Amino acid sequence: MADFRLSKRMLRILISGSGMLALWQVAIVLFELPSFILPGPVAVFSKLVERYDILWIHAMVTGSEIIMGLLLGLFMGLFFALQMLLFAPLRRWLLPILITSQAIPVFAIAPILMLWLGYGVASKVVMAALIIFFPVTTCCYDGLRQTPSGYLDLAKTMGATRWQLLWQIRLPAALPTLASGIRVAAVVAPIGTVIGEWVGSSEGLGYLMLQANARMFVDEMFAALFILAFFSISLYFTADRLLKKAIPWQDK
Repeated sequence: MADFRLSKRMLRILISGSGMLALWQVAIVLFELPSFILPGPVAVFSKLVERYDILWIHAMVTGSEIIMGLLLGLFMGLFFALQMLLFAPLRRWLLPILITSQAIPVFAIAPILMLWLGYGVASKVVMAALIIFFPVTTCCYDGLRQTPSGYLDLAKTMGATRWQLLWQIRLPAALPTLASGIRVAAVVAPIGTVIGEWVGSSEGLGYLMLQANARMFVDEMFAALFILAFFSISLYFTADRLLKKAIPWQDK
């Protein structure tokens, strides 16, 4: 049954992707767009095949940065959500900092990170972590706060300690809400990584896109963009599948 549902989902993705490619080609024909403005799907696919070796090298760099940034952002979000739940005085100080961190445009932060952390992997990982930090923290904190009071009262009458309430009651009850934040994080993590590569790097898909743009290789830019989209979609569905296995009661 699970395999059948997976096959149906893959079929829907395939149909949706084919429809988007068809609309893309129709727009080029209908508006007579030149290839240096919008290359066709065939040209982009040809570039993927032709430059697969270079694209693969840069994709591996960007992919590793995305994964590390995602893991760091999830850890930071969960950590700060727990701090705000457990220490009320700290919550009054952390909430304004969280809001301020989202009020500053990410493009404004990226050059500072390059200055502090250099042009290597570290600045891109931190950039990806920062962009997903807020949604993960807020989702986790909301889930922890909204634990049904009946669960907590029953556990207290049975002599549960504060830590038992947290690990055995609050965290499991917060998992469905946290899962929403993780799904959002999986989609937006590549954005922070690519922004970091645009600001300063010597490798990665963002760097490759800048180099292709400077040479007017628009089809190569779209090929890199296609790989980034594939990363986001793959991360989302992988996270979604793992979360559904970890939280089997969520659909109910």
